[in-house]
Amino acid sequence: MKSDDFLRSDIAAYAITHTTRPDDVLRDLAAETHERLGGAAGMQIPSDQGTLLYILASIIQPRLAVEVGTFTGYSSICVARALPEGGRLIACDVSEEWTSVARRYWERAGVADRIELRLGDAAATLRAMPVDETIDFAFIDADKEGYPVYYEEIMTRLRPGGLIAVDNTLQHGRIVDAEAGGTVPGMRAFNDLVAADKRATTVLLPFADGVTLIYKN
Repeated sequence: MKSDDFLRSDIAAYAITHTTRPDDVLRDLAAETHERLGGAAGMQIPSDQGTLLYILASIIQPRLAVEVGTFTGYSSICVARALPEGGRLIACDVSEEWTSVARRYWERAGVADRIELRLGDAAATLRAMPVDETIDFAFIDADKEGYPVYYEEIMTRLRPGGLIAVDNTLQHGRIVDAEAGGTVPGMRAFNDLVAADKRATTVLLPFADGVTLIYKN
């Protein structure tokens, strides 16, 4: 999903030219992902979304960050680069193939020592974390039917003042189509769940494919 899907193309182009661009590591990772994975490369976040994640994580300065859905590692590099000294990122994914690409680029980016990859069912991974293990920042970008579980497990451990960023919450604009099927009804239910959560202050940004920011009160 590109960040211009909810903007006029000229405005989108202007915004991109006034956004910090990715370095060689991220450009090469994006290119290899597209070359190797074809259509599946659409799961990779766009570069301006990576810049947004870096800024958010830099503001939060997480001692512990969690990512659900690592794919080939673009978003994890952006978050890991923002970690303070001693900070770590737990990256959850199910694919050895995709994360093998991520591992190479983590090494190249110099952030491999900050990232702990946990392969397997993300819900089980999160549930296995101690309830008193405080999370400061999280990014959710995985199977959409799992979002409510991932959200609750992270929210339970998120410190007050912590932040969760959730991807794909506009579903290519189909979120407002009452007849849309597939993952849309589930995402609509998730969006309603988050909006009604008294523990949080939220904003759904019409950016990329919809990015919801959830601040724990």
